[in-house]
Formats: sequence, C-alpha cells, structure tokens
Amino acid sequence: MYPSEYLYSPEHEWLKVEGDEAKLGITAYAQEELGEVVFVELPAVGSQMKAGDEIGTIESVKAVAELYTPVSGEVIAVNDAVVDDPEVLNDDPHAKGWLVKVRLASKGELDSLMNAEKYDAFLQDGEH
Repeated sequence: MYPSEYLYSPEHEWLKVEGDEAKLGITAYAQEELGEVVFVELPAVGSQMKAGDEIGTIESVKAVAELYTPVSGEVIAVNDAVVDDPEVLNDDPHAKGWLVKVRLASKGELDSLMNAEKYDAFLQDGEH
C-alpha cells in the first residue's frame, strides 16, 4: 500500500527524496484518519524550516491538524493544485497530493525516518 521508494515519519508524513530535494505529503493512513480534507494551508516558497516545525494546516470535516516537517530545509515549491482543490489530497495522497518540495539542509536527518516496511509494521503495532 505504501510506496517502497518513500520514507515515512511517525507523524504520518512521507518523503520522496530525489538528490538533495524531497517532496513531502501525508500518508494515506493520515488522510483516512482525517476524513474528507476541505482546506489546506501551506508555507510560502522560500520559507526556511527546521525538522519538527509546524509548516501548515490541514482541515477536514472531522478535525483540524497541523502539518509538521520531519526534515530541515527551504521550501522550493508548494502544490497549488491541493490548495485550490483539497479533494486531490483525498484521492491521491501519495502522488498528486504532495504538499511541499524542500531543498534538504541535511540528508542525515533522513536516517531517522522509516522505510515502507517499517512504517507498515509501525501501523500494525497500533502505538501511533
């Protein structure tokens, strides 16, 4: 279910790393927990962020959730398609529903993230 080429955080974000850049989004698990997403607020391009920072808000019919980044770096792109039409995040959270693209400050931070197999086991443990 979860793309094997992505990395995952315990807060249910995913990263697709390409060189020194990464796309960031929320996992299908997070999307399902939120329910139908109706509003997405993302940071401005050029924003600097540190791992653990709140970088946006996702509002659904059930709840409002903060979006945190598992890595440090500069926001180099945001997915305006999701801002304009949050339904994209409901339909395809692992591809078209990416949220921000980041230029990584330190690839060493990636070592603390889980691969798909470990993330699946994490979900199975039920301690999230």
